[in-house]
Amino acid sequence: MTGGAEVTGGAAVATGAARGAVAATMPAGFRVVLDPGTKQIDDATVSGGSPARVLRLTGAGAAAMAELRAGPVRSRAAGALARKLTDAGLAHPRPPDPAARPDLTVLIPVRDRPAMLARCLAALGRSYQVVVVDDGSRDPAAVAAAAAAHGATLVRRPGNGGPAAARNTGLAQVASELVAFLDSDCVPEPGWIEKLAAHFADPAVAAAAPRIVPVPAGGTWASRYTAACCCLDLGDAEARVAPGTRVGYVPTAALVARRAALLEVAGDAGVFDPALRWGEDVDLVWRLHEAGWRVRYDPAGRVRHHEPGTWPGLLTRRFRYGTSAAPLALRHPDRVPPLVLHPWPALTVAGLLSRSPAAAGLSLAASVLAMRRTLRQAGLPARGALPAMLSATRQTWLGIGRYSCQFGAPLLAAALVVPGGTSRARRWGRRAAAASLLLGPPLTAWSARRPALGPVRYVLGHLADDMAYGAGVWAGAAQARTAIPVRPVIASRALRSRRPGRPGRSG
Repeated sequence: MTGGAEVTGGAAVATGAARGAVAATMPAGFRVVLDPGTKQIDDATVSGGSPARVLRLTGAGAAAMAELRAGPVRSRAAGALARKLTDAGLAHPRPPDPAARPDLTVLIPVRDRPAMLARCLAALGRSYQVVVVDDGSRDPAAVAAAAAAHGATLVRRPGNGGPAAARNTGLAQVASELVAFLDSDCVPEPGWIEKLAAHFADPAVAAAAPRIVPVPAGGTWASRYTAACCCLDLGDAEARVAPGTRVGYVPTAALVARRAALLEVAGDAGVFDPALRWGEDVDLVWRLHEAGWRVRYDPAGRVRHHEPGTWPGLLTRRFRYGTSAAPLALRHPDRVPPLVLHPWPALTVAGLLSRSPAAAGLSLAASVLAMRRTLRQAGLPARGALPAMLSATRQTWLGIGRYSCQFGAPLLAAALVVPGGTSRARRWGRRAAAASLLLGPPLTAWSARRPALGPVRYVLGHLADDMAYGAGVWAGAAQARTAIPVRPVIASRALRSRRPGRPGRSG
């Protein structure tokens, strides 16, 4: 056992070995709070996390849990359990208050946009050293004037190499323990650096990201849509950042990182891969994860980001983001599936879409029975199997709908408008299925968020957003000659019970 705990279930990946003994336990003085989604099944069992798993406590584990509930980590057993809980997404760390201001340099890559740079620097203040990297601006004098006016050090590149190359150039000028990456179109809120820097009291943490929210929207439809659905906003729930979890990556538009960790994973071309014009931040986060480092998402720190105010600007950006999927897939083949289908929920959805209620019912019944059997084999109560599989079916329908819109919108449109079929009933059934896939995900998102934007405009914006991103993925896949970023994955993950005495794994 590790910390008196045993993890069952989940596609867990052991990364502690890469960090050695340092990564095995949470340092003394850290507190943890259980995630709102974590459930106490009984006195010795909790479930939740991302991906979902179950943690069972031995007597020693129960004592360690009691220590964590009462206060900060004091013993090695509590530290080990705290690490396992936070790695599994069952809990989140609360670092102690730092004793001193962090040793940190802010690094801002920029190409033109001197007014935005000036606004960013003014919001940042002069508490930390700031390095501005001019990545081949057309008006370098304006950028230099903005940097000088706010006391920033300016480094000029002779030509435009993109964000990755600019950050690599800036990192060569940094000697501090921590570096805060910040894009010039960001407006940081006070205290964001200090909130994130506290996490580095844990020597296993390589990076921590704030919540990125839009600068208050203007009056245009596009601005109001991005205010309601900003692709850089990862939400208000904290998380460990890891592929295959609820927060699979974080952008470097705003990110605090440990310089030693960055140097450890650097390649021949530098910390960031300059061959990636887009997605270089995702690649870095995944390399840190693969090396065993922890990355945290902490929405207590907030940075505002200027979003496109027009539909051409918004959709062009989404297209460009989509083109990064293929290069990332070639570097990390198992990290970018556009859709993961679990067999029983997928069969249930297929039955519903094909208007075969008997097939859908049989598939749902089989999925519930399979889940109940799995839970019993793991020694867990079988109640809740039906709600769990109904939820899985709903999520599968939404996932198939989003995938279909991103990568097969013309086919959905054809199913809606092209006549055909042997009977009127079949035609309307086909149209109803296509409409549910097309409209289900955006209407569900609108209902959950209730943004200050009507459902019609929100849905139309959501559909355009998805199609622009999907077109970018197709374009990138064609250029890279790979189908990985558009190919769904069939996966089956069941809870597994481990025998006492075998170490659990956390991922």
